[in-house]
Amino acid sequence: MSALVLRLKEPPPQRCDLSALTSDKLAEARGPVERIAINTTRRKLCIGDIFAVTPGDAEDIVLEGGSERLDYLGAGMKTGRIRVIGDLGQRAGRGMRGGELLVDRNVGRLLGSGMSGGRIEIGGDAGELVGAPLPGESSGLTGGVIRIRGSAGARAGDRMRRGLIAIEGDAGDNVASRMFGGTIICFRKAGALPGYLMARGTVVIRGGAAALSPTFIDTGVHEMVAVSLMSRWLRRSGIEAEPLVARQLRRFLGDTAVLGKGEMFLPV
Repeated sequence: MSALVLRLKEPPPQRCDLSALTSDKLAEARGPVERIAINTTRRKLCIGDIFAVTPGDAEDIVLEGGSERLDYLGAGMKTGRIRVIGDLGQRAGRGMRGGELLVDRNVGRLLGSGMSGGRIEIGGDAGELVGAPLPGESSGLTGGVIRIRGSAGARAGDRMRRGLIAIEGDAGDNVASRMFGGTIICFRKAGALPGYLMARGTVVIRGGAAALSPTFIDTGVHEMVAVSLMSRWLRRSGIEAEPLVARQLRRFLGDTAVLGKGEMFLPV
């Protein structure tokens, strides 16, 4: 069966909450997809007001045409696949537990916020706070894979506990801030103070950082066994890892301002 296709008619007039567009929620919906109500910032809208719908398999959803006003797509998703040809707004993949969210351009802030499983792939850039919690929440990313082919904004991986964030471009300031576990890999440069107040976890920044906190301890250049193992893991996840092992890396421990059991790899 072919995919369920939603073609954007025109740029939405207001922010739209698309959390209803997951396979499990569509299976529970009564009536046609076009009549499903979506939360907005002003007047009430339905899916059919902003999308032309071609019926198909709800396990494979395709959005043709994007906008930075399309928020919460893939939120709470458990199974299936959503593909987006265009941009997305805020909180895409929020609380995602399984399935795949594939976006070929850029996304807004809080991508994968509170995500516990599944896979997100972004073809362009991501905004700030990738995988981070919302105010009042104690944990950010607790599982799954987020791959960003472009750059990520500030504080990617904030309060992260498990899972993988791979940033193939640059990372903003304070990547891995308050990190408790998991792995973050940046293939290019990072901004100032990566790993700020991180307690545990692993961070690899191949291109170096603008400034490192003095509360990290330089342990020198070691045999990069851990990095080699991470490279194999990345390849199994479909991520090209050769740039990661193409040069020596120096290992730092920290942040000693807190628990200090995290590790960070930077270029020599």
